[in-house]
Amino acid sequence: MPSLSASLNSKLPKVGPTIFTKMSALATHEKAINLSQGFPDFECAPQLIELVHEAMKSGLNQYAPMAGLPALREKIAEKTAFLYGGKYNPETEITITAGATQAIFTAIASTVNEGDEVIIFTPAYDCYEPAIELVGGKPVYVQLKDPNYKINWEEVKKVINQRTKMIIINSPHNPTGSILSKKDLAELEKLTMQSNMLVLSDEVYEHIVFDSEKHNSVAAFPNLAERSFIISSFGKTYHTTGWKVGYCLAPAELMKEFRKTHQYNVFSVNTPVQAAYAKFLDNRDAYLELSAFYQEKRDLFRKLVEGSNFTLKPAQGSYFQLLGYENISDEADVDFAIRLTKEFKVASIPVSVFYNKKVDHKVLRFCFAKQNSTLEEAAAILNKL
Repeated sequence: MPSLSASLNSKLPKVGPTIFTKMSALATHEKAINLSQGFPDFECAPQLIELVHEAMKSGLNQYAPMAGLPALREKIAEKTAFLYGGKYNPETEITITAGATQAIFTAIASTVNEGDEVIIFTPAYDCYEPAIELVGGKPVYVQLKDPNYKINWEEVKKVINQRTKMIIINSPHNPTGSILSKKDLAELEKLTMQSNMLVLSDEVYEHIVFDSEKHNSVAAFPNLAERSFIISSFGKTYHTTGWKVGYCLAPAELMKEFRKTHQYNVFSVNTPVQAAYAKFLDNRDAYLELSAFYQEKRDLFRKLVEGSNFTLKPAQGSYFQLLGYENISDEADVDFAIRLTKEFKVASIPVSVFYNKKVDHKVLRFCFAKQNSTLEEAAAILNKL
């Protein structure tokens, strides 16, 4: 019988299981402390679970409208206006998605055509590049510079040309924890106003920004917002990553195209969870106090490991801390991360996997969205290296 693999022409020949899948599986197998994949090991608010339960008991168990429950879209519009002054029509400019990754894929698939170029800043979250390649686009890479991982806008200008269709930004940034300033957004605004470029702004960690800094959303910049998809995630905000609900904001012209794709790759999203979020969004403190909650964990983790042989990198936002291990080993970061998991029972993510080419600065990413006892246990191990 002929082999099917011989006749398949993979659209993503270089892609296998993600590093998150590999390291979490390894952590489970080795019974290691899992600071690799970005999820909390603590529970969400009990009230939120009760609201989901109430929605289920009240009969909200069938398909939601394709764009999402109107009540939730209205609350998102109110929240966006309250935080950033951005005005979005809930009917035509907001869509509820099955997590942020689906929203990112849909934004790319609905607007990027074969041969179009899309600018990505590396190290980059790993879902951008495959989505671009699947639709026949070409990723164009601009490297952020260690240790602060800031954008060099002069380098960006050099790669823009007539084929540039989109630029993807991510702030707070995964994996580095850097944030974009108002000056950065102003530079992006100037660049895009001279072209027909679209912007995809991944803002899933919008409520996790430290040291009295503020999140600079594209929604607060009208000239950017008019050409942008803004993606966010309830999972990151409410400690409910497994519920996989996010949303996309975009002007009506872009959202019309977004929904054409959305209706065929997802159609609609978990109804009772949407209903619960719609009510829970009335509790503004739940997201307004999130930065302080995670800064306490960031500060604790940094204090716990500051006397170790690891090098602490800046962490301005998100719930990740980068640690350099150049004083400990000259191993490749993937090899060191695996050995750290197997021999010392702490799992992390090697940062080299977030680049398009081999760049290894001997840096690992650790998630501090964990109980304090988990962080203390992990730090005690790291301090022995």
